[in-house]
Amino acid sequence: MEAQPLAGRVALVTGGGQGVGRGIALAIAGAGAAVAVAGRTVSKCEAVVAEIEAAGGRAVALRCDVTDAHDVVATVEATVDSLGALNILVNNAQQVPAAVPLLEVAEEEVQAAWESGPLATLRFMRAAHPHLKGGGVVINLGSRSGVKPDPVNCAAYAAVKEAIRSLTRSAAWEWADDEVRTYVVLPLANSPALDDYEQVNPEAFARVLDSIPQRRFGDPETDIGPVVVFLASDAAHYLTGITIPIDGGSAHVG
Repeated sequence: MEAQPLAGRVALVTGGGQGVGRGIALAIAGAGAAVAVAGRTVSKCEAVVAEIEAAGGRAVALRCDVTDAHDVVATVEATVDSLGALNILVNNAQQVPAAVPLLEVAEEEVQAAWESGPLATLRFMRAAHPHLKGGGVVINLGSRSGVKPDPVNCAAYAAVKEAIRSLTRSAAWEWADDEVRTYVVLPLANSPALDDYEQVNPEAFARVLDSIPQRRFGDPETDIGPVVVFLASDAAHYLTGITIPIDGGSAHVG
């Protein structure tokens, strides 16, 4: 693949201030795209923008609460106003409900997961659609929890992530004539959430690590990022509507 396959394009990454979102933003910028880094904590987004700019890239930090419908539209408009276009949408932001049995999960946490996940994804996709027509790409983040045969203690999270996969497959069909491609990636990578999980439940953390054939968690920038770059590039022009696990071989998607 060429050195800068995304040169001249503009990407919007939600939840781009840390973890997997940060890694994706850095990888996309490294591939030549200008990047709008959006998140609730603008200082974190500004830090990522500084990293991109220090490497010679172009980026802007945008404050965005993805659960606010007005913020969603404003963020898309701000991306276009600041960077001149919108060609790549990465829906990464997601509030995660507690990892507890189905009978114990709090309804307000399920609501928050729904609003920050599938509903926010749908809103961003619809707001971005006019700008994506003619060759744009949507990359949504799912989870291995949703494709596991035994999503024990993560039913709510698995459910909202599977809803995102359904939205993505529908858009692949409905937007094909508009030349908009859609994808889901299932990343398993180091992140603040994973660090918290290790602290709270080290035994479960160890079991997850042991389930990965490559015996390591991915790096957000160097493991997850390049796959997102490939999907956003012209090299993936005959792929759409698919789910790709980026997890060292631990998930099997049928």
